[in-house]
Amino acid sequence: MSIIIHSKYKSKEEAILQLVANFFNEGDMIVAGARNTIKSNFLVDEKVNIKFFQKPGLFKSIIYSFFRSTKAKRSFDYANYLLDHHILTPFPIAYIENRSGFGLLKDSYYISQQIDHDFTIRELIHNPLFPERNIILKQFTEFTFKMHEAKINFLDHSPGNTLVVKKEAGKYEFYLIDLNRMSFKNLSIEERMDNFKKMWLSKTMVKVIAKAYAELSNEPEEKLHAILLEKTAQFKRKITKKKYLKRKIGKK
Repeated sequence: MSIIIHSKYKSKEEAILQLVANFFNEGDMIVAGARNTIKSNFLVDEKVNIKFFQKPGLFKSIIYSFFRSTKAKRSFDYANYLLDHHILTPFPIAYIENRSGFGLLKDSYYISQQIDHDFTIRELIHNPLFPERNIILKQFTEFTFKMHEAKINFLDHSPGNTLVVKKEAGKYEFYLIDLNRMSFKNLSIEERMDNFKKMWLSKTMVKVIAKAYAELSNEPEEKLHAILLEKTAQFKRKITKKKYLKRKIGKK
């Protein structure tokens, strides 16, 4: 077992190890996925999230052991990068990797602070009458623009992966979660608009986001609107086709 702990939490190493040791017997379930499980628990007197990454197959185990960082390590490293660039995310506390005697990855854990959020972007997307919807969309666009300016391409920029905290009327904070898929580079305007495609935006929302991003980037609003509209439509067609084929295969 190897454990990396943020310097602010070094004094709590034993408590962190205890949380991981008791992961399957204690804590409140948040996500019970096929590949990953997330629980909340208390690290001494602070509520935290523990994300368990199950043992990968042999091929991926070799890749994560010798050629690529594990999901737990990437989550920890990317969270630190985000915070260093003033992009909010739950504070990274530690990550743990368990390996076999041959150095192959078995499983891993990522521990971060719990964020008591009010809603996610998903609720906003699916409710046209959501209070202050356009205000939130504009501020979310500003948040995404700031992320792009920091050379961050969040590959899982989807509705459930942004937590929203309402600070006061008309003022919101956004926190990125599920961080292990990112790339870091200067992004073209096409790539920036493409980064919104998984949000499943309506035509009305596309208009709001294109206008807000144009004001921030000094790009023509009409240009951004056209790109974003097409990127969104392409993504929706792709997902709809996948669902259709899956249903068709399932009926055979």
